[in-house]
Amino acid sequence: MPEAKPIKCLIVDDEPPARLVLKRYIAEIPALTLVGEVSNAIQALTFLQQTEVDLMLLDIRMPQLNGNDFLKMLKNPPAVIFTTAHAEYALEGYDLEVIDYLLKPIPFDRFLKAVNRVCDLALKPVQSLQEETKTEPFVYFRSDRKMVKVMLNEILYVESMKDYVKIITQNGIIITKQSISSVEAMLPEKQFLRNHRSYIVSLAHIKSYTSEIIGLGNTELPIGKLFRNEVLKALGVNV
Repeated sequence: MPEAKPIKCLIVDDEPPARLVLKRYIAEIPALTLVGEVSNAIQALTFLQQTEVDLMLLDIRMPQLNGNDFLKMLKNPPAVIFTTAHAEYALEGYDLEVIDYLLKPIPFDRFLKAVNRVCDLALKPVQSLQEETKTEPFVYFRSDRKMVKVMLNEILYVESMKDYVKIITQNGIIITKQSISSVEAMLPEKQFLRNHRSYIVSLAHIKSYTSEIIGLGNTELPIGKLFRNEVLKALGVNV
């Protein structure tokens, strides 16, 4: 059986220290080979037109053109791992079907885990890859000084507590210091519903409702007056 070819990597990041870290990581993994590094998306576009790339390590916040918009421009992009300091982009990264999302500063073991996923997926047909990524949407929340990955289908509801937000999931509760509005922006509208100024509920987990209450099994959430019409419309009621 022939030996697998190294995965050709391109680093796209406007910060030299960040590029240096990624170059060191790539050098330590035999399955990877660095074919280039650039400091912005415009340079990356030119590079991709001239050189074969299997994996792009792509920063998001960059001058001229950010990573999200750049990726949307590409008709046939290579596999992509986002490398960024901004957790709020995780959900959009999923929508763009990136392989993984690494939050700076990136630990080597986390980088290795993402690379292993690239290596595994490289052996699968493209159709299988798309089906796999589409069935497992997730988002990251900062909690206890680390980023915690939460599968969207496990979230039951979100509750605001002044400066903090509780994410109630099937596997426990995650507390993060951010506003409920910022959490709402991270969640897809088709799956989640703002039913009160202090609550967001997962549509998939609603078991019952009235004009004032949403039932999630043993838990009941209020429907705020300002949200009532939109909530009832989302639940299929003509108002």
